[in-house]
Amino acid sequence: MTFAPYKTCQLCPRDCKVDRTQGELGFCGESATCRVSFIGPHFGEEPSFTGTRGSGTIFFSGCSSQCFFCQNYQISLRHEGRTVTPQELLAETRALLQKKVHNLNFVTPDHFWPHIQSLCRSLREEGVRVPMLFNCSGYQKPERVAEYAEWMDIFLPDFKFSEPGLAQMCMGDEHYPETALRALHEMVRLKGFLEPWDVTGSETAQRGVLVRHLVLPGQVGNSLEVLRSLRREFGPGLPLSVMSQFCPVPGCEGKKEFQRRLTAVEYDQVLELVEELGFEKVYTQELQEDKAFLPDFKDPGNPFPGNKK
Repeated sequence: MTFAPYKTCQLCPRDCKVDRTQGELGFCGESATCRVSFIGPHFGEEPSFTGTRGSGTIFFSGCSSQCFFCQNYQISLRHEGRTVTPQELLAETRALLQKKVHNLNFVTPDHFWPHIQSLCRSLREEGVRVPMLFNCSGYQKPERVAEYAEWMDIFLPDFKFSEPGLAQMCMGDEHYPETALRALHEMVRLKGFLEPWDVTGSETAQRGVLVRHLVLPGQVGNSLEVLRSLRREFGPGLPLSVMSQFCPVPGCEGKKEFQRRLTAVEYDQVLELVEELGFEKVYTQELQEDKAFLPDFKDPGNPFPGNKK
């Protein structure tokens, strides 16, 4: 594999230009040494990806977004995880595939893209044909999406913020809305909408795009504008996952923001607009105090209590 992209790193929109091969850390908080926090079947994704045998997730440490409210804060903000060589990553991924997972799901992958690209090349050369899934924040360089699409079959981006001010407050870049929208256009252009669409999970997705949006407490207006923007740009056929699972994490107390869970009234307002706008393919969630899939990466063997043993 080539480590060249790490030398003057411009893998994400932050354009740090640091030399990660010399141990310098980018905005993502990571060097050129690949670090992962969990590799295994995961049953907390949408049924289109988990099916009956789970999604084969590889969670990478660090993140280019650095949202203070991230539910994966232990790995995205606190950088918990272990180092793996390219050879170890390949061996562990082979072992994961032996568990007959429905896909390989790369979670927060862009800042370790050279490692992932090399891994995918090796797997394809070995004849592996399970779908590859790029599970991301939406904060991707639009011009890099075509390179991702050479190896990825499915894109699972967030669309977090419609309001520049909210994006600036949460992750330090007011340009998130326009950047994410441009990247999403590229993803849809290259892969289309998610297919097949089967909410039972009997027939798992093989290709395409599904957009996630997490509704934040006190920020219903942001969510409503996200929906209007997506409807305007992509029409009612764009597959969505509108999530209610927000749970306050330590960073919320530090910022004095989002220190409570979402209310039923707030979530219902968002779902009413989903229906009004005519979106045809939508995952929603029950609003409840279920923390089965709120991760604790201090248990790297099984950070998700809801996962099957």
